[in-house]
Amino acid sequence: MTDLILALDPTSRDDALRIASAAAPHIDAIKIGYPLILAEGLGIAKELAAFGLPLIADFKVADIPNTNRLIAEQVFRAGFSGIICHGFPGSDSVEACVTVAHEHRGECYVVAEMSHPGGAEFFQGGTAERIARMVIDTGADGIIAPATRPERTRILREIIGDRKILSPGVGAQGGDPGTIAGLVDGIIVGRAIYEADNPAEAAAAYSGVRTNRN
Repeated sequence: MTDLILALDPTSRDDALRIASAAAPHIDAIKIGYPLILAEGLGIAKELAAFGLPLIADFKVADIPNTNRLIAEQVFRAGFSGIICHGFPGSDSVEACVTVAHEHRGECYVVAEMSHPGGAEFFQGGTAERIARMVIDTGADGIIAPATRPERTRILREIIGDRKILSPGVGAQGGDPGTIAGLVDGIIVGRAIYEADNPAEAAAAYSGVRTNRN
């Protein structure tokens, strides 16, 4: 089945907990990025863990191997079950995140191509494909690939095989959940849920597109 992952980017603890509580019955995981962590600190992860859902740290880690390792260690000690890193710093930097993730029985995902319009400017000319192959070589658990460009995600699926694809860009960025859901392992929805007047109803509506992956 294709999971529904909430990208939880409000910048206050109260809003984050309220939205997560409302959406929790309808989602499969929560992805937290810098907006919430910079506002409330890593400790918010332990509070969100009370909902019993996997927590993914979307920090798009992109540094030398030792710095990546230090960041990843803090992430998993805080209670996250997954981390997202960039591939362009090189395979040794990715391997640092993968190693720490697996030491903590967690997962590491590598950004292969981003979902916003500018994401196509540099993740082209074979770059995304090279990053996808790096995922195989480094033992990473999967990639991040765009719901806004399903034709690109389909190409990347051919490279990574059965490894996971989590796909952002559904909702506010215009990605069609029905088109992408059968191709990927998780669709990521942010503003269309957390900015909704009724986050529970919005999450429930997106959960209805979950399907068996092709």
